[in-house]
Amino acid sequence: MTAKTVFMFSGQGSQYFQMGKQLFETSEVFRHWMIRLDKLAREMAGTPVIDAVYASPRTDSFDRTLKTHPAIFILEYSLAQCLIRDGIEPDLVLGASLGSFAAAAVAGHLGVEDALAAVVQQAIALEETCQRGGMIAVLTGRELFEQDWLRGHAELAADNFATHFALAAPQARLDEIEEQLRARGLAHQRLAVSFAFHSRWIDPAQATFEAFMHSVPRGRGHLPLVCCEQAAVLTDLPDDFFWRAVRRPIRLRDTIAQLESQGPHRYIDVGPSGTMATFAKYALPAGSASTVHPALTPYGQDLKNMATLRAACTGSAVST
Repeated sequence: MTAKTVFMFSGQGSQYFQMGKQLFETSEVFRHWMIRLDKLAREMAGTPVIDAVYASPRTDSFDRTLKTHPAIFILEYSLAQCLIRDGIEPDLVLGASLGSFAAAAVAGHLGVEDALAAVVQQAIALEETCQRGGMIAVLTGRELFEQDWLRGHAELAADNFATHFALAAPQARLDEIEEQLRARGLAHQRLAVSFAFHSRWIDPAQATFEAFMHSVPRGRGHLPLVCCEQAAVLTDLPDDFFWRAVRRPIRLRDTIAQLESQGPHRYIDVGPSGTMATFAKYALPAGSASTVHPALTPYGQDLKNMATLRAACTGSAVST
C-alpha cells in the first residue's frame, strides 16, 4: 500500500527566535510568503512578525500571543508552500491546536488571508479577556494526571504519546506544580506560552472569537483535515471547529492510531521545531511501515533537514 503524505502543523509553544532563518535567507518561495503575510499581519495586529522572529539581539521573551500566534501561522504556511513547490504535496493535513489554522488554509477550507485574520483575532480575544497562564510538558504517562494534587490545579491539555502529556494551569499555579514534579523526579518543561490553552481558563475569549468567526467564509477544502481534537479525518469543518481546536485537549496519540489503522503514512512536520515529528515517532505502533520527517528544528540545520526531506520524498536534492 502506498503511503499517504500528511503535513502536520504544530501550535503554541513550538516557536523560537530565528526559526526558519536559513530558509528565509535562501528560499525565494519561503521568503515571498513570509514577507507577504508579514505585511498583512502588520495591518491586522499592528505588530511586525518578521522583525520579532529575526530580531538581534532578542528584545524580550518570545511568548506574547499577539506576536507568536501570527508568527507560527505565517512560518507554517510559508514552509508548506515551499515544500509543495519542491514537489512534496500532502494527501492530508493535520492540525494541532493553533496549527489547525495553517492546516485549514493549506487544504483550502479557509483562504490564507482569512485564516491569518482569524489567528490575529483569536490572539486579541485572549489578551483582552483571559488571565495569564501556562502549559507544562511532562515526560510520563497521563495516568499521573489522575492524582488529586495535579488534577485539582490543572487541566489535561494534550496526550501526545504513552509517556508524554501536557497540562495547562493559571500562572499562579505553575511554580507549585513544577515543584511537585521535581519532588517526584519527573522530567518536565514549561512551554513558551502566555495562556492556559486547552483549559477552562481561556473560556472568556470564546464569545468574542466565535463572533468574529461567523464573518469568516469557509468552504469545502480540496484536502481532508485530520483533527487532533476529535481524532478524526474531516472533509467539512463544523462551525465551532477553530474554537474547539484550541480549547479541547490535543489527542495526538489517538489521532495517529486512527491514521495508522488506515495504512502507512509519511508524516512531515511543517512546524518550526520538529516536535510533532518526535511525538508522531513515539506514537507509532510497533512494526509500523510509516515514516516521520522534520523540516525545521531549533538547531540551525534548516537546509540540511530540507535536503534530507526532499531526498526521502522525491529522491532528489532540495531546491529553493
